[in-house]
Amino acid sequence: MRVASPGVALPATCYAARVGDADEPPRARSYPVVGALIAGYVGIYLCRKNLAVAVPLLRDAFHATKGEIGRIASVSTLAYALGKLALGPLVDRVGGRAGFLIALAAVAAFGAAGAIVPGLGFLTIAYSLNRFAGAGGWPAMMKLVPTWFAPRSTGTVAAVLSLSYVLGGIAATLLARQVVALGGGWRAVMGFPSLALLAILGACAIFVRSGPLVPRAAPGVAPSPAPIAALLRRPQFLLVCALSFTLTLMRESFNTWSVDFLTSIQAGAHSVTAAALQSTTFDIAGCVSIVGMGVAYDRAPVRVRRWLIASILAALAALLVILPGTAARDPASGAWLIGAVGLLVYGPYSLLAGALAVESGGAELAATASGIIDAVGYCAGILAGELLGRVLDYGGYALGFHGLAAVTAVAAVLALGLQPKAR
Repeated sequence: MRVASPGVALPATCYAARVGDADEPPRARSYPVVGALIAGYVGIYLCRKNLAVAVPLLRDAFHATKGEIGRIASVSTLAYALGKLALGPLVDRVGGRAGFLIALAAVAAFGAAGAIVPGLGFLTIAYSLNRFAGAGGWPAMMKLVPTWFAPRSTGTVAAVLSLSYVLGGIAATLLARQVVALGGGWRAVMGFPSLALLAILGACAIFVRSGPLVPRAAPGVAPSPAPIAALLRRPQFLLVCALSFTLTLMRESFNTWSVDFLTSIQAGAHSVTAAALQSTTFDIAGCVSIVGMGVAYDRAPVRVRRWLIASILAALAALLVILPGTAARDPASGAWLIGAVGLLVYGPYSLLAGALAVESGGAELAATASGIIDAVGYCAGILAGELLGRVLDYGGYALGFHGLAAVTAVAAVLALGLQPKAR
């Protein structure tokens, strides 16, 4: 017996019947797993978002332009997108636990390598391999979700897990800031987080397990091309991918450039450590947004969900229009405005490769769907590096943020075409 995911025919040889919502295991069994997954993904971000704090240091060390430093972000984001496409189906084959632990180990290794490279070119390679390996972490988490939680809880659980990349962003920024405050240069900022990730990896190896709800795929059986092709033909799935393109562009733009932007509007002597601390408002506000959106998505009537997402995106477009001018006139408001952007970006963003990916791919293709959605998004994230850096070199942050506002306004219109399914 088998149950098909929405729009995807599952092979009978791969999965047994899905148990009902009433058979969801006691939450006390799943809490340690969720906690370990969050800690593990925070560890991945310790070795990822440290680059944002290193940007001003790299510019000074190598006398580089924003465009040259942005090339690191662009190339590594391309590697991340390719990792999503390659590692999502691989995770569906080897399982969520194995995929997650391998991703953590590889990120720690390549993160450490980034601290010993001789120049920007080799740093780009090491950081790109870091990002490629980290691309397997989130699909592995989404692969584990339907093994522990029934469909009625998917939005809330995915939101809680999404806190990992926001908390990871905060932790990475604060850790890198502390390294700078203690006199460390860009090498220490890029390399020290790998030590913390190794400790986290040990804990994850103990606590991360597959749950009892969905039997594991038969050993050596990968998702067949037919279900993947069916997934790619679904209009709803393609629309989610389009929104991922826009919202990942927003998120990566602020992940890469927020510290530099806040440094640029400071009066008097510029302080990277102060700007780094202020930039954490983006992720702190994102925590509130993610949890609120996950709960609201699970509880809102189906017909209301698209209007909720579209209205948030319209508000974000308006905020991006006023942000550069307001922050330039009142530098003290910069941190609060960055926080407001995070509040509006993270909620809708967290749904795409989370709840909507699990809905689209089901138990068999959860990791693949999540990987494809993220890969499309990070193709846009590539633009947040070198291309946006060149735009900023040419017209400053006013031109850059106004361009992002126009893209977001288009996304608000696209969101009205969403038709989430009742669960």
